[in-house]
Amino acid sequence: MKEALKFLQKAGVFYLATADGDQPHVRPMGFVMECGGKLAFMTDNTMALCKQLAANPKIELTAIDKDCNTLRICGTVKFATTPETQKKVLEVMPALAKSYSVGDGKLEVFYLDDGKAVCSSMSGEKKELPL
Repeated sequence: MKEALKFLQKAGVFYLATADGDQPHVRPMGFVMECGGKLAFMTDNTMALCKQLAANPKIELTAIDKDCNTLRICGTVKFATTPETQKKVLEVMPALAKSYSVGDGKLEVFYLDDGKAVCSSMSGEKKELPL
């Protein structure tokens, strides 16, 4: 998990795909943290992302680094919104405090419950990363 977390943090922006019925949706994301030994993310429960995850928790995300190595992660997410996880989000990214607060009824935290992460190089080498 730590290697995948470092890759995503270094990339800065990664792309998360969800589904709305049979329509895929991809959006840029920039927040990731470790929570309970798992990759965790945040969203606003008024956003389509939150509703799509509730309806279908299967996701895929991808990122690319400056050397054109790619990371692809697929799996299932679970919501983990508690005052403790919300507080951790705001500690990891203090700028979010402009829009969110602990117990505000909007800030949602979710983590990758099970999944597979594969890092690929430009030369075609693939390495599975532990999650």
